[in-house]
Amino acid sequence: METKWLEDFVSLAETRSFSRSAQLRHVTQPAFSRRIQSLEAWAGTDLVDRSSYPTRLTPAGQTLYDQSLEMLQALQSTRAMLRAHTAAAQDVIEFAVPHTLAFTFFPSWLSGLREACGPIKSRLIALNVHDAVMRLVEGSCDLLIAYHHMAQPIQLDAERYEMLPLGRETLSPYVKHNEQGGPLFALPGTAGQPLPYLAYAPGAYLGRAVDQILKQCGTPLHLDRIYETDMAEGLKAMALEGHGVAFLPSSAVRKDVRAKKLVPAGGGFETTLDIRIYRERPAARKAKGPVEKFWTDLQNHLDAASAPPATR
Repeated sequence: METKWLEDFVSLAETRSFSRSAQLRHVTQPAFSRRIQSLEAWAGTDLVDRSSYPTRLTPAGQTLYDQSLEMLQALQSTRAMLRAHTAAAQDVIEFAVPHTLAFTFFPSWLSGLREACGPIKSRLIALNVHDAVMRLVEGSCDLLIAYHHMAQPIQLDAERYEMLPLGRETLSPYVKHNEQGGPLFALPGTAGQPLPYLAYAPGAYLGRAVDQILKQCGTPLHLDRIYETDMAEGLKAMALEGHGVAFLPSSAVRKDVRAKKLVPAGGGFETTLDIRIYRERPAARKAKGPVEKFWTDLQNHLDAASAPPATR
């Protein structure tokens, strides 16, 4: 039995909705339903009365709900005590960051903040988007940096979490160049000769953003899905070898485009991604001193950067 099954179950008991709880837990509804079924298999009995709407618990489910609250609270308290033993951790700011941003955005962003925020001790935890968000929700990191796309927002309770905007970048298609310096494969392709497509694996955050591009573009794209992976860096490596077209964030390809190793595969097939940083509000959980200082310095830096120039 996995702890996250209990967290899923508590959410379902409180929302009384599979779809709403799936959103709050940042998983698809089928995946959420499978986890509830796994918990029922472990318990050996039905925990949810599926004959009613809104969803309600069976008597066994109500018993498990009461016990789950106590168990999860005990686990949280135990983890807090264990973390307290590591005194050095009090000086370290822990960032949960999706892989793509961890490789491309985070190092240069942190370097650019030295003057405004001073030197900081940091620990980078690189994860997929779902697990990065869950790190923040579970209190296992101090700050979360993630993409935000209007079609795929990260749904964090604004009363519990606050956010600062860090920037924007473009997600668009790139390919290796041909002998003439143009694109080896040029969009949109044709029905008779679809272009080799290097895709994000199903469920990947950037993959869902690409799906929106493909649905909304006015020109039909003819693509043959020949390869997929969760990570933008993996797609970029394949594109650099000339295997096909990959939709990549601008921060991931900036150096390669400058060196003319990759070129745009065609215009008009792109979307904009916001980059945001999140934290749990101090009222919800007492933050470490270095985190409070960093957040305040960052907020002041962003306010100063966005302020209009003074007039005489």
